[in-house]
Amino acid sequence: MLRRKPTRLELKMDDTEEFESIKKELENRKRQREEASCPSSGGGASDGEPRPSRADIINERIGFKPQPKMAAPPTFFGNL
Repeated sequence: MLRRKPTRLELKMDDTEEFESIKKELENRKRQREEASCPSSGGGASDGEPRPSRADIINERIGFKPQPKMAAPPTFFGNL
């Protein structure tokens, strides 16, 4: 098996600046998500409105709108 010398990586100022900007951007996104999901700061539960369930929050986020199911299918033979 051939061995080679270890590769040396150098950290430049541009790299650290890019890292800091990406880190701040991710923190801002995380903070916005926490503020949006927290109903107490927005006034959801404090206004007397019921809190949406976890499934409702997920369905809203992915755009799923479940259709209500019928209680029983119509019967055609019972009306004779």
